[in-house]
Amino acid sequence: MKLWGGRFQKETNHMVDDFHSSISFDKRLFPQDIKGSMAHAKMLCRQGILSPEDERAIQEGLKSILSDMQAGKIDFPAESEDIHMLVEQILTQRIGDAGKRLHTGRSRNDQVATDMHLYAMDTCGDTLALLYELEETLLSLAEKHAQDVMPGYTHLQRAQPITLGHHLMAYFEMFRRDIIRVQNARRAADCCPLGSGALAGTTYPLDREFTAQELGFSQVSQNSLDGVSDRDFLLDYLSAASIGMMHLSRFCEELVLWSSLEFGFLTLDDGFATGSSMMPQKKNPDVAELIRGKTGRVYGDLTALLTVMKGLPLAYNKDMQEDKENYFDARDTWLKCLHVFTEMLRTATFRVKNMHSSANAGFANATDCADYLVKRGVPFRDAHAVSGRLVAYCLDKGCALDDLSLEELRSFSPAFEKDVYQAISLHSCVAARKLTGGPVPERVLAAVQAGRAWLEKQKED
Repeated sequence: MKLWGGRFQKETNHMVDDFHSSISFDKRLFPQDIKGSMAHAKMLCRQGILSPEDERAIQEGLKSILSDMQAGKIDFPAESEDIHMLVEQILTQRIGDAGKRLHTGRSRNDQVATDMHLYAMDTCGDTLALLYELEETLLSLAEKHAQDVMPGYTHLQRAQPITLGHHLMAYFEMFRRDIIRVQNARRAADCCPLGSGALAGTTYPLDREFTAQELGFSQVSQNSLDGVSDRDFLLDYLSAASIGMMHLSRFCEELVLWSSLEFGFLTLDDGFATGSSMMPQKKNPDVAELIRGKTGRVYGDLTALLTVMKGLPLAYNKDMQEDKENYFDARDTWLKCLHVFTEMLRTATFRVKNMHSSANAGFANATDCADYLVKRGVPFRDAHAVSGRLVAYCLDKGCALDDLSLEELRSFSPAFEKDVYQAISLHSCVAARKLTGGPVPERVLAAVQAGRAWLEKQKED
C-alpha cells in the first residue's frame, strides 16, 4: 500500500502508477531531499517532537542512504512514485518505526518545494562559476586584441572601424547582465518554504527559522499558500537561461560567419570543429551551430513552465510536477553550452590581418572622411554627400579612399588637404573615438581593468 493510501479501497491502476511517477527525473534531487530531511529531523528533536534516540537513528539512516545513493547502490523503481517516498521507504526499512516519524509536521508539498529551492541555489552557483570563467576568457582576449582593428557592422554591412578587443568587450557586457540575472534568481531561491505543510502550515511547534538556517537559507517564506505554490524562482532562472543562451547564440552566429572563407576572421581549433563524410576539404563549425540550435530548446523550457503555471489556483496542484524536467533540461543545456563555448573561444585563432584588410577595403573610414570635411567648415549634409560620391568613385576604380590622390579628392571638394590621409587612416579613425564606451585602445584596456575588478567583487560576494 502507498504511504498515503489509508483512505483508498483499491490499488492505483498500473497505468496511473507509471503516469504519476516522477522518480525517473526527480531522483537527481536526492542530495537536497536528504539534506532537507536531516535538518527537519534535527529541528523536530530540538522542539521536543522527536526523541533524541529517534533523531539519532534517522540521521544515521539518512546518512547511509545518501552514501549508498552516491555510490549507485540504490535503484529508483517507478513504483516508488517520487524521490521523497523512496527515501522514506528505505529509511523505514532500515531503522523501523523511527523512520515513520520523520514526516511529522511536513507535507510532500513543502518538502518538494524546499528541494527545488535548494537545487536552484546550487544550480545558480554552478552557472555563475561558468559565467565567471567565460568572462575571464573574454577579458584576456580583449586585452590581447585591444589594438587590432576590424570592421564594425550594421545590417551585416561593414560600417565603421573598431577593434577586436572592443567587439569582445561588448559580449563581456552581455554576459555581465547574465551574471546579474542569475544572482537575482539565486536571491529568489534563497527562501525556505519548509513548515508551510500542505498549504496551511501545521499545529506542531516547528522552528522554521532554525531549519532554514540549517539548510543555508537566509529567510523563510511568509505565506504558507505561496510557500508551496511558488515557482517564480525557477522561472527567474529559466528567463536568465533563455537570455543567456540568446547571447551565446549571437556570439556563435558571428563565429560561424567569421570562420568562413568569405570572412576569414577566425580559425577554430580542430578540437572544436568537425569534417564532412563526403567533402574532404570541409571544416564545419558544428559546436557553434549546435549551441545556436540549443537556444530554442531553452526557450521552450521557459515557455512550457510559464504555460503550466498560468492557470493554477492556489495552492499546490499536480501540474507543478512538470516544473522539474523543464528546469533540469534548461540547466543542463545552458551549463554544457557555457562550458564548451568557453573552451572553443579560448582555443580559437583570430586572423587579425584579415580583419584589418576587411576594414580598409570596406570604406569603414567613410564617416571619418565626412567628419574631416565638417571640421574644415563643410556642412555635415554636404560632407556626407561628398563622402558618398567618393565611395561610389572608388567602387568604380576598385580602390580604397586612401588610395586616391589629393587631386582626385579635391575634385570632389576643395576642402581636402594633405592631412586627410592621416585623418582617414584606420588607426586614426579608431583613436579619435575617445568617449566612454568607445573603441580607442586606451578605453578598451580601461574597460578590461574595470571588468576584472567587478568580476573579482562578484566572486567575493
